[in-house]
Amino acid sequence: MKIKHVLISQPPPENDKSPYADLSKQFNLELSFKKFIKVESIGAKEFRKQRVQVPDYTAIIFTSRHAIDHFFALCEELRVQVSDQLKYFCTSEAIALYLQKYVQFRKRKIFYGKNHFAELLDMIKKHRDEKFLYPCTENHKKEIPQLLRQNKIPFTAAPMYRSVPEDLTDIDIDKFQMIVVFSPFGIQSLRQNFPDFDQGDTVIATYGKATARAAEKEGFRVQIPAPTKTAPSMIMAIEEYLFEEGKK
Repeated sequence: MKIKHVLISQPPPENDKSPYADLSKQFNLELSFKKFIKVESIGAKEFRKQRVQVPDYTAIIFTSRHAIDHFFALCEELRVQVSDQLKYFCTSEAIALYLQKYVQFRKRKIFYGKNHFAELLDMIKKHRDEKFLYPCTENHKKEIPQLLRQNKIPFTAAPMYRSVPEDLTDIDIDKFQMIVVFSPFGIQSLRQNFPDFDQGDTVIATYGKATARAAEKEGFRVQIPAPTKTAPSMIMAIEEYLFEEGKK
């Protein structure tokens, strides 16, 4: 089966210099981009049930821009005054710089790692006298809370937002010979939007072991898993697959 139409469960690239543009030209593909999930706040009413009092904390751990947006939006909804004395611990410099949207960067104590939480943890351990709040998604990964507990860091995980399926019913799902999904929530969205979808010869590409497991649980065959030793990115994994198919 010749692969022509590919559905990628991400927003479209901002410009033509994206690796996806090169992929499209190299293999003469027609790429369609569509977010499979959206992020929404749990809301003040639901958050209050957690009995978390934001002013009780002296430091915040941010692992994403979503966490920053929903933390400050929720504080505004709750009419909570964010203390000028708060310390912020971010997993990357990009996330730390994003904080400028809400706080004066130089007037706060902001710490950041190099994309991996283990690096940030070393900084957190130097400030273990702080009381940490970890704003997170409803179904957050357990690794970060486990690491914090193992290192006896006083913290509270506070779910402030959740991922929900986007409405994909405007898509002709049977048009595509390949579907690329990046999260278990994306798989959930695919199945929820198209409960009668029969994979047939459609190639499914997934990023991350959790996404592959979610796909298999829903009865999908994963022909393109990423990352791998030879293909650390989804682009490279798709290239490898198409090259091999071309040889056949």
